[in-house]
Amino acid sequence: MRLEGKVAIVTGAASGIGKATAARFRAEGAKVVAADRMEAEGVVAADAGSEEDVKGLVERAVADHGRLDIFFANAGISGGLASIFEQSVADWEEILRVNLVGPWLAVKHAAPVMKEGGGGSIVCTASVAGIRAGAGGTAYSASKAGVIRLVQVAATQLAGSNVRVNAICPGLIETGMTKGLYDMARAAGKEDQIGHLNPMKRGGVPDEIAGAALFLASDDSSYVNGHALVVDGGLSASHPFYRQEYGRTSF
Repeated sequence: MRLEGKVAIVTGAASGIGKATAARFRAEGAKVVAADRMEAEGVVAADAGSEEDVKGLVERAVADHGRLDIFFANAGISGGLASIFEQSVADWEEILRVNLVGPWLAVKHAAPVMKEGGGGSIVCTASVAGIRAGAGGTAYSASKAGVIRLVQVAATQLAGSNVRVNAICPGLIETGMTKGLYDMARAAGKEDQIGHLNPMKRGGVPDEIAGAALFLASDDSSYVNGHALVVDGGLSASHPFYRQEYGRTSF
C-alpha cells in the first residue's frame, strides 16, 4: 500500500495508460480523482488543456479529500502522422494545448496546494518521440519534447517546496492512440512485427507504464526529481530508423 492516505488526480483516465494508472493507484491505497474528456464510469468530465477544468480538478480533490499529493498529467492526443507540410496551425495549436499546456497547468495549480500540504509528486506523460525523431508525428514529437523540458524547469523552480516533478517517456504501448497501428498489423498477419525495433521485440501494455507512474508518485522515488524516465523496451538505447515519407516530405 505505497500510496496509503494519498490523494491523486489522473487525467486521460477513461482508457489506456490513465485508466491502468488510476486502478493501480487505488490498489495501492490512494483516493483518486480520475478525469477525462471521454465519458466513463467513475471518471470526472474535464479537459486537461483547459485552465478552468484543471483548477477545478485540484479544488475538487481538496474539497472531497482534504489534500492533494499526486497529479498524473497523462492526457494527450497524437494528431496522427501528418508531415510538417500537411498539418495546419489549428492542428499544432490543439496538440500543444492538450499535450504541453495541460501538464503546465497541472504544475501551475497543483504545486502550490502540494507545497502547503508538505510536498507531493507531479508526473507528466512525455514520450520517446520527445527524445528523438522517428517515433511520432511532428507536432506530437515537439509537444512531448516540451514536456521533458517543462519538468526539468519546474523541478528547479520548485526547489525547497518538497514537490517533485518528473516525466515518463513511454515507447510503443497498446492504447486507443495506437489502436490503428495494432489493428493494421493484425489484419495483415504481422502482429509479430509490432515493437520489433526494440531489444525486447514487443510492444508494451498500459500496466507497465502504470508501474512507472506508481514509482514516481510514491516515496520510492523520493530523490528522483526533474527526470524523464524512459519505458520503451530499450528502443531509445539505440538509433533505429525507419524513413517516414508522407506527402511532400521527400525532397
